[in-house]
Amino acid sequence: MEKPGIVITGASGRMGQMLVRTVLASDQARLAGAIVREGNSWVGRDLGEAMGGAALGITVTDDPVEAIAKAQAVIDFTTPATTVAFAELTAQARAVHVIGTTGFEPEDLAKLKAAARHAPIIRAGNMSLGVNLLVGLTRRIAATLGEDWDVEVVEAHHNRKVDAPSGTALMLGEAAAAGRGHSLDELRTPAREGITGARVPGSIGFSAIRGGDIVGEHDVIFATAGERVVLRHVATDRAIFARGALRAALWGQDKGPGEYDMADVLGL
Repeated sequence: MEKPGIVITGASGRMGQMLVRTVLASDQARLAGAIVREGNSWVGRDLGEAMGGAALGITVTDDPVEAIAKAQAVIDFTTPATTVAFAELTAQARAVHVIGTTGFEPEDLAKLKAAARHAPIIRAGNMSLGVNLLVGLTRRIAATLGEDWDVEVVEAHHNRKVDAPSGTALMLGEAAAAGRGHSLDELRTPAREGITGARVPGSIGFSAIRGGDIVGEHDVIFATAGERVVLRHVATDRAIFARGALRAALWGQDKGPGEYDMADVLGL
């Protein structure tokens, strides 16, 4: 059977180039295309040469329609608006859409849900095995501990990250809320500044750090009088996200239309 063809969006970015290298190194998939935004200096160039290496025979394009039409899977770490536009095309192509983009608004998620009626969408705020294990642990501990245990999610990322809290932090907050039988919207505390007053019992708070080249660090703190439980994940290499995304793209090849996440992919 022919290896599934995978298209990488945002191919000129740091994550895009990592995804390209991960697919090229795989013996289970083939690189079928590379998409960049209109006006990018890579448009029309050979992908390998644009990345500073040998020619790959793949021409970088800013035309997603043509590229996605040939794909069995699209791996997409771009922006919410771009991802939503790609989702319409992947649905038409019946291709697996692996989404690592974060920062979606409710109306964006509604459009992704509509696209998922026609093709598999695998979306996660974080594609790593370790983080998804952390999500499961967070849910279980939150279900075990009472509301006298405060929950705080602390995350750190590089200084070019544009959204806060991170998608991973929100995943962890959602897991803690689910463990307590609520939605995150019901329990989330806004960012703190100034005279905020005492903490609301049972609430879930977020703190975001941005600096340097931090790949990703996430702590979930459960704190009560006299003791704390701290769960932590530290990422030191973006390759973990690329490997997880590729695993998701391969896993989705025999799946029907619908919305999936990394817990589904990893069998958690």
